[in-house]
Amino acid sequence: MTLHRKLAALLVGLALMATPVLVLAVDDPSEMLANPQQEARAQAIGAQLRCLVCQNESIEDSSAGLARDLRRVVREHVAKGENNQQVMDWMVSRYGNFIRLRPALSVGTLLLWAMPVLALLIGVGTAFLFYRRRAAAPPPPPLTEEEKARLARLTKD
Repeated sequence: MTLHRKLAALLVGLALMATPVLVLAVDDPSEMLANPQQEARAQAIGAQLRCLVCQNESIEDSSAGLARDLRRVVREHVAKGENNQQVMDWMVSRYGNFIRLRPALSVGTLLLWAMPVLALLIGVGTAFLFYRRRAAAPPPPPLTEEEKARLARLTKD
């Protein structure tokens, strides 16, 4: 057996061994609540929370360990009878507004979205004022005969 075949067999074996772990990490039935309405609420809340490891996935879509822990916490709060807002408030107080996939509208988020436009307007305004001042400046006076003679001597060398 050549080295390439041994390496390929090793990679196939590793992939087959890792597959069941990935499947169980995403859909672990023990995570689910027995009550279907509570489970649906927990999934809806989890879909609004960011996985702090993946950062562009919800905790419901992520297979990261921290996402699994956060799903468990959400389900515990839902099982205790807390409403959606109470669960979200608890998560935000614990992890900050960053945990929301869609942060609430606030002064901070408005500034975040407005800064590129403001920077562009400031840049265009500065360029306009610079150009306007340069265009409004009087032209330099013509060279005197003495300055012309000196310039001729300097450029001759």
